[in-house]
Amino acid sequence: MNAVSSDAAAASTADRLRITEIFLSLQGEARDAGWPTVFVRLTGCPLRCQYCDTAYAFHGGEWRDIDAIVAEVQAHGVRHVCVTGGEPLAQKRCLQLLSRLCDAGFVVSLETSGAIDIAHVDPRVSRVLDIKTPGSAEVHRNRWENLALLTPHDQVKFVVCSRVDYEWSRDILLQYRLHQCCDVLFSPSKSELSPTELADWIVADRLPVKFQLQLHKLLWNDEPGR
Repeated sequence: MNAVSSDAAAASTADRLRITEIFLSLQGEARDAGWPTVFVRLTGCPLRCQYCDTAYAFHGGEWRDIDAIVAEVQAHGVRHVCVTGGEPLAQKRCLQLLSRLCDAGFVVSLETSGAIDIAHVDPRVSRVLDIKTPGSAEVHRNRWENLALLTPHDQVKFVVCSRVDYEWSRDILLQYRLHQCCDVLFSPSKSELSPTELADWIVADRLPVKFQLQLHKLLWNDEPGR
């Protein structure tokens, strides 16, 4: 391969991401729940949360040019787009994709585990940061430095598996005063905690958080691609 061909190949690789799926559905959670949204699911994740419902995105996928990804999102004809995974920030070029989607005029959210630095995410993106509870089996992966970077444009999510998880999450919420800097969401882990129990605890403690159920699981039983 000559130098020109080598440079062209390197440039091509630099503009690609490994993608598991791109699909149109309703946003099932967080601030934009209910909006028709295009989901761009990146492949790969360094975490192994015990309740993970997207393990099919750990491996496989296909390489896609960022131009082609943006064009496919545009073809769906809606304003909202969510970049998710897996853990999307595990692919460094995710940052480039997020900025390109913002440049194209989309309302962009990023679902991230909170285990990777969010400092360089485009500030136009709403970062939905998932703080891992003890019940997730990945609590040790939380990158606590990320909490100081949160803004009112961002969101924090706790998936609660038990009363122990709830009390831990409540303590983290109050210790870091998360409700004073952004929206905070508490969700029950499906099949592990009754939604009614979690709702009752939140009301009893008058926690400044938003209770949420995952709309897509109620509507479509969490089928892949929905």
